[in-house]
Amino acid sequence: MENNKAIIENLNDLVQINNDRIVGYENALKQIEEEEIKEEAVHTDLRNLFLGFIDDSRRFKMQLAKEVQVLGADAETDTSTSGKLHRAWMDIKTTFTGHSEKSILEECEFGEDAIKKAYESALEDEDVPVYIRDILNAQLSILVDAHDEIKLLRDSA
Repeated sequence: MENNKAIIENLNDLVQINNDRIVGYENALKQIEEEEIKEEAVHTDLRNLFLGFIDDSRRFKMQLAKEVQVLGADAETDTSTSGKLHRAWMDIKTTFTGHSEKSILEECEFGEDAIKKAYESALEDEDVPVYIRDILNAQLSILVDAHDEIKLLRDSA
């Protein structure tokens, strides 16, 4: 029973950070809409990329929420406090520095680093059942690819 409580807590943390990721990419979409990114093609590519990442996180959080319910608890529906604080800081920073393609991608990479760390931390729990571990590893693999793509774009911006 105590193991289930820890697993539920870890899964709910991952639901929250996926919610953070969704809100973060929605904010990034607003920023690229507001900003004149160099080329329309770049703007469209970033928009499609961010929308894909939002879809991934929606799918991930639904999978995780289902497992939380199977374990007998309610899934989180909110974002994390740290995610809210980070977004507030970014709003203040943006007021003074504006939006650039590079700054948007830097913030996206920051978020990707955070979600990777959260998944890695959850996977460190030895009591996580194999079937949940498989779900987390599959999601982490997609997140690592997303991180690498964002980092590559940031480095070339």
